[in-house]
Amino acid sequence: MAKKPKDTVSRTLGVALALCVVCSVVVSAAAVMLRPAQITNQSLDIKSNILAASGMLEPGMGAEAIEDRFQEFEVRLVDLETGEYVNPDAVGVSDIMKYDQYRAASNPEISINLPTKEDMAGIKRRAKVAKIYILRENDELKRVVLPIHGYGLWSTLYGFMSLEGDANTIEGIGFYDHAETPGLGGEVDNPRWKSQWQGKELYDEGSDEPQIRLVKGGVSSDAQDKEHKIDALSGATLTSRGVEKLVNYWMGERGFAPYLNKLRQGDA
Repeated sequence: MAKKPKDTVSRTLGVALALCVVCSVVVSAAAVMLRPAQITNQSLDIKSNILAASGMLEPGMGAEAIEDRFQEFEVRLVDLETGEYVNPDAVGVSDIMKYDQYRAASNPEISINLPTKEDMAGIKRRAKVAKIYILRENDELKRVVLPIHGYGLWSTLYGFMSLEGDANTIEGIGFYDHAETPGLGGEVDNPRWKSQWQGKELYDEGSDEPQIRLVKGGVSSDAQDKEHKIDALSGATLTSRGVEKLVNYWMGERGFAPYLNKLRQGDA
């Protein structure tokens, strides 16, 4: 009797199927095993960016030092409409650190749809509650760090803005996630550009309307209202416009202005 050839279509398909199954099991197992480490790294990255925006991230700080420094912050949830603090159970979480306002924005029960005329940041939907970070020393407010995001040229930029204890003067700004053009809009990561924000003021006295402007060609030394102005990114007009709009949105009445007003009055 003639032997069947070893190289048959059925054998080839069987081997391919077996390899696919084995590879799938290996990849799935690796994903499950690595997930805790990924979550830990993501959390550490967020904490690093909060410290960086606050001017508290020192060169060479390790994970343990970052965790220790971050513990100085009080983490709270804020109702953006009222400016009042809310408990984690109001947004369906038991651990405040597990609340993700960007994920919450996709849940109609705890977010709102933004009409085009009100959506200057280009985000379409906004969570009703935001997670903020407060630093106090001897019961005196030193810093408040606020999450910000909005559309630039090619992408949504996600970052943090840190304010001094007067809830008006900018301590720092930083973006930890975006896909803007390297060398142009990507210069939002440039330390020299970010350093311009320090000491700038969000509001005029007695006003809750943010006044931040990014100026094409740069801010001259004798510019009027220069306390509200920052040099626009060279060659990145649309990214600069996006940053200006997202900052003014989040510091405005549809963002953190109700809360910041309470801070300035000592009611939060």
